[in-house]
Formats: sequence, structure tokens, C-alpha cells
Amino acid sequence: MIRTENLTKLYTTDEVETTALNKINLSIQPGEFVAIMGPSGCGKSTLLNVLGLLDEPNSGSYYFLDKNITGLTEKQRSKIRKQNIGFIFQSFNLIDELNVFENVELPLQYQGVSASERKEKVMTLLERFGIGHRAKHYPQQLSGGQQQRVAICRAIAGNQKLIFADEPTGNLDSTNGQEVMKILSGLNQSGTTIIMVTHSEQDAAYANRIVQLKDGMIVN
Repeated sequence: MIRTENLTKLYTTDEVETTALNKINLSIQPGEFVAIMGPSGCGKSTLLNVLGLLDEPNSGSYYFLDKNITGLTEKQRSKIRKQNIGFIFQSFNLIDELNVFENVELPLQYQGVSASERKEKVMTLLERFGIGHRAKHYPQQLSGGQQQRVAICRAIAGNQKLIFADEPTGNLDSTNGQEVMKILSGLNQSGTTIIMVTHSEQDAAYANRIVQLKDGMIVN
């Protein structure tokens, strides 16, 4: 599903050049659950952003679904994201002005799904994850655990093949965090590929494979 060759990302200011990713070679197969770990500043989130097509590398090659997508325009990357990728963030990233139903519905609107089909899909997802009764509530009216469930529903609403999760339990207590990890594990067992950045050894234990980063390089 994913293959990188010597993927490198630099951040340059007037005074200093920082190597965030240093010749990353990584392969991820469909259906894997991969945890990316390492100390703060090691390049975990940068790698997630590049793999998730939110950022571009400075050099190297990136193959997604057997297609070399290095050098694509933002419009081309956006199209691939909408069709294939869902994101779950530590801070939930829900839109405060939209209620739960509307937040989950948003990616389906981008995909041009009809209103009747959107309603059926969204309510099925909300019921599946135990928040159907919160459909008309707004994010600030929900607990952290409920907000993350909404974010997960939004991430998978369009039947995305791949989920990127950046510290998905970072803002949750241990009980809600464990519940979110069980949900992600269940999605993976159903065939969804998951790539997760985490500091938590407990969360990483849900993964099939752990990739350790240090100073922008894979060390294990």
C-alpha cells in the first residue's frame, strides 16, 4: 500500500537547516496496524504528514497504491486523500459550528454522495459507535471520548482504506483511551490499514508492528 525510498524532509530558516526526515525507507502492506514511536522531535508527526499527503518531501520517492505520487500538485494530492485516507488527531479537529451529524457528513459531501445516502451512512456509523443519540449535539457539548468517536466516524465515513492517527488518545483519560484503541483495533481487524503515531507503549501494543524513529531516521 505504501512504500518510500530515501524519503527526506528539510525545514530551512535564515539561520539553520533541520533534517526532520533522513532517508526513510518504509513499506506498509494493506491491512497492517503500524505504530510509529520515538522521542519528541524525532520526526514522527512529520512522517505522518508526508505519508498522509498533507506535506511534501524534499527528496526521495513515495509510492501509494503502487503509484509514484512524488511531486503531485496539491489538487492531485487532495483528490487521493479524499478517496483513500482518513485522519484522527489528538485534538479531535472537529468543527465547532457543525453538530455531530454534520461533522461526520462532511467527507461524504466532498465525495458527492446523495443526501439520502449520507443520512443513512452517518446514522449507521453513529449508532455503531454508541453516539447516535448525540447526532444533534455540538462538539463542545461532548466529552473527550465522545468527540474522538465522532472523529473516528468522520475518518471512516467514506470507506477510506487507510487511517492515520496522530496521538489519538493523547487528550483522553485511560478508560476512554482504551476504548478508542479497541475501536481502532476493531477497524483494523475489519481490513482497514492504520498508521498511528504514539508515545504510549500501551497503545502501541495494539499494533502489529512498531517503527522506532530517532533523529529523523528509522532505528528499529
